[in-house]
Amino acid sequence: MFISTHPRLALMVGLKIGTVDFISFSYYCSRCISNDPEILKNHARGNAVINAVVNPYLKASDWGWQIDPLGLRLTLNILYDRYQKPLFIVENGLGANDVVEKDGSIHDDYRIDYMREHIKAMLDAVNKDGIPVMGYTSWGCIDLVSASTGEMKKRYGMIYVNKQNDGSGNLKRIKKDSFYWYKKVIETNGEIL
Repeated sequence: MFISTHPRLALMVGLKIGTVDFISFSYYCSRCISNDPEILKNHARGNAVINAVVNPYLKASDWGWQIDPLGLRLTLNILYDRYQKPLFIVENGLGANDVVEKDGSIHDDYRIDYMREHIKAMLDAVNKDGIPVMGYTSWGCIDLVSASTGEMKKRYGMIYVNKQNDGSGNLKRIKKDSFYWYKKVIETNGEIL
């Protein structure tokens, strides 16, 4: 075995003699491209969506990210076909502008629908297409500053954090409807969606 104290050389040798055990990736939305000048006028929004156009057949999030569960299934198939390695979805979620009701509850059915449909697509890839998926991790469990926009109001979590873009708020946590729904999904290993 060759051991090097130089990190770059060790990495190069490791890549040459080694291989990865699985492929992990994040999935939030699909992207469409076109060369039609009329279609090109309607650019899609979101980070990492350079020169993408709006797919008129898909709904979009509050931030314009196209919601495409079938795209997740296709991505799983493409990645497995290309690399022949088990797959792990390490991020999947919906950024939304959640509203706290007067009674303190947060009804985020849109997040539940998003996650349900994406989990169904993943299960179809596993059960119908034979794709080996090691796991699924939602993004995220708790609200945090969005990496793509730097905003607190773009909330991904199943637990609300009382903090606003201007820095106000007391950091109180509130479990959203999606928290209780996802708890059942985990308890039943995806049998109840």
